[in-house]
Amino acid sequence: MLNTDRIKARMDELHITQAQLAREIGVAAPTICQKINNIRPFSLDEAERVATVLEIPDNEFGGYFFSR
Repeated sequence: MLNTDRIKARMDELHITQAQLAREIGVAAPTICQKINNIRPFSLDEAERVATVLEIPDNEFGGYFFSR
């Protein structure tokens, strides 16, 4: 399950809106909203694109996209 708090905090740090993130990874704004709120899952490809846009280092990827 996505760690929504970390993703949202990182977006705030970089001043990236959900609409901007959606455009950057090639999905509709409502889709990214659903994915960020754990209504729909991210595919691995989408998660990797989000990590690139949000400048998430490889060694921190799991902390953002998998929660316990």
